[in-house]
Amino acid sequence: MNYHIDTRSSIPAYMQLYKLLVQDIIAEVYPYGSRLPSKRTIAEETGVSVVTVEHAFALLSEEGYIETRQRSGCFVIYHKSDFHAAPALQKDMLPEIRPQSSSVGDFPFSVFARTMRKVLAHYGNRIFIKSPNSGCDELRMEICSYLARSRGIHVKPSQIIVGSGAEYLYGLIGQLFRNRNKFALEKPSYDKIRKVYEAMGIECDMLTLTQDGISSKELGRTEATILHVTPFNSFPSGVTASISKKHEYLRWAKQRDGFIIEDNYDSELTVSKKPEDSLFSITTDSNVVYVNTFSKTIAPSMRIGYMILPEKLLEAFRDQLGFYSCTVPVFEQLVIAELLHNGDYERHINRIRRKKRKADFMS
Repeated sequence: MNYHIDTRSSIPAYMQLYKLLVQDIIAEVYPYGSRLPSKRTIAEETGVSVVTVEHAFALLSEEGYIETRQRSGCFVIYHKSDFHAAPALQKDMLPEIRPQSSSVGDFPFSVFARTMRKVLAHYGNRIFIKSPNSGCDELRMEICSYLARSRGIHVKPSQIIVGSGAEYLYGLIGQLFRNRNKFALEKPSYDKIRKVYEAMGIECDMLTLTQDGISSKELGRTEATILHVTPFNSFPSGVTASISKKHEYLRWAKQRDGFIIEDNYDSELTVSKKPEDSLFSITTDSNVVYVNTFSKTIAPSMRIGYMILPEKLLEAFRDQLGFYSCTVPVFEQLVIAELLHNGDYERHINRIRRKKRKADFMS
């Protein structure tokens, strides 16, 4: 074994070793069914620790190159005949991927990849089955459990509708309340909210924000009966509605026999130890539709969101919009469900909160 591990390289030693072993496995230096040298032998010959070799072997096992047999060692299970040959790609043939600016909500890739492998191993070809229209039962149940323990929101899985991000859910909301042709929105607000509603023929009345939410005068003057608010962290103003203002919103909706669309954008990443009370959790009148996504807390590419409907709207939703198929693949739904179930999602949220508190303290 003529492997050289560069101790001055920025690439970790276990990753260098992993790549060298992969090259030899693919080149059939270690053919299908052959036994790899022992971890101790590789460690002695390459000058690295046994732990480093174990890390490299773990990656090989996860990627399907080898398998560990108890008391026998590690054996190659990679076989060229299992794969179709692909034409070599020239570097200039590959599209350039421009990295986007990192978000504080970026989820650890290693955890996400491990969870994907676990879901594939557990569910197998069940991930090819069509999702129920409102979303997979596994995800809806885990969202219920998560909201109960983290937000004090107690709902049934039947109240949760899963969709591909907030914009898709705005579209469903616009159709659900299409007989109420005027919505009230915060000014300023996330511009796509207005654009989605206006694209559906809904008039949007923009209500000016103050330091603690929409001004009482603006609430009083509008003729709308649907109020779309982002009470935790309105974008782009950053305004957070006070608890008094939240109760004012709820009274407004009750007096008009209206509904509030609570867009809980960015609420998980609050730096306070106690999360902000949601409108949904403090109302007793069942007049709040709650919307949230995993795009901010996991990654922008994860186009998975959900909304919670009050029970009195379920029949109307099923009658009018129940025919829509769920727009999120089953595999992605099951991955999110597993992250919620095993605690990885909440551990990530807590890490981000600690990071933001530390940054605020240092500034």
